[in-house]
Amino acid sequence: MTDDIARAAGHTDPPPRMGFFTDTSVCIGCKACEVACKEWNAVPEDGLDLTGMSYDNTQGLGASTWRHVAFIEQTAPPAGHENVDVFDAARGLSGSDAPGELRWLMSSDVCKHCTHAACLDVCPTGSLFRTEFGTVVVQEDICNGCGYCVPACPYGVIDQRPGDGRAWKCTLCYDRLGEGMEPACAKACPTDSIQFGPLDELRERAAGRVAQLHAAGTVDARLYGEDPGDGVGGDGAFFLLLDQPEVYGLPPDPVVTTRDLPAMWRHAAAAGASLAALAVASFVRRSR
Repeated sequence: MTDDIARAAGHTDPPPRMGFFTDTSVCIGCKACEVACKEWNAVPEDGLDLTGMSYDNTQGLGASTWRHVAFIEQTAPPAGHENVDVFDAARGLSGSDAPGELRWLMSSDVCKHCTHAACLDVCPTGSLFRTEFGTVVVQEDICNGCGYCVPACPYGVIDQRPGDGRAWKCTLCYDRLGEGMEPACAKACPTDSIQFGPLDELRERAAGRVAQLHAAGTVDARLYGEDPGDGVGGDGAFFLLLDQPEVYGLPPDPVVTTRDLPAMWRHAAAAGASLAALAVASFVRRSR
């Protein structure tokens, strides 16, 4: 049941777990999701600095970029043209100089709202909490700016805002969900690349889409983050990719960074108990 994590967080009779399925095969890179996210959540501008390598002007997720549309330029060169770069390809060389097919891989990245969320595990103030929809939200008025959640995230999503110090990230538009509305980014997406709904339904829909693409000859299509058996227990926001996760800047095998904490505490307790026993034994021998 996808509502188990909400129950475990103390929510009684929660609604179905909600999430995102991002189909990158139909993303056109319009960045409507970025704009809608900023407008609805009053997220400040973040510099609009072009990378110099693509049309990407936000570069990555951060405290002031809760949605990031990545632009990945690729060319598939024919034999003998492996060293032709993407700009030569874009100029449309023809005949014997043809460098192969040019393609842009575009993907709207966002917080994954992990099933096993390390940011929740390390937050000392309760600023981060699990909602009744299974999503993970930061309460900025409770955040003390400790920054523990930043290195805890296996995806590098959560970040502290300069001059503020508090942590910020996507809330999956928690305020809109409470009113029965879909998140602003999904509402603004013109191609339905960003799909919102109950997580179980999204997983079924995504599996069907992958099968459709495979049948059409797109054999590299794959799902990322949908598997409840992965290192984070499955993501609340998962993706259909057309290449390896690393190409999109995603870790190939994410693992919750706090998975070893219980064992570490047990070892620390055992070590402490051993030291205490040695101290007591030493004191007893000296007394004798």
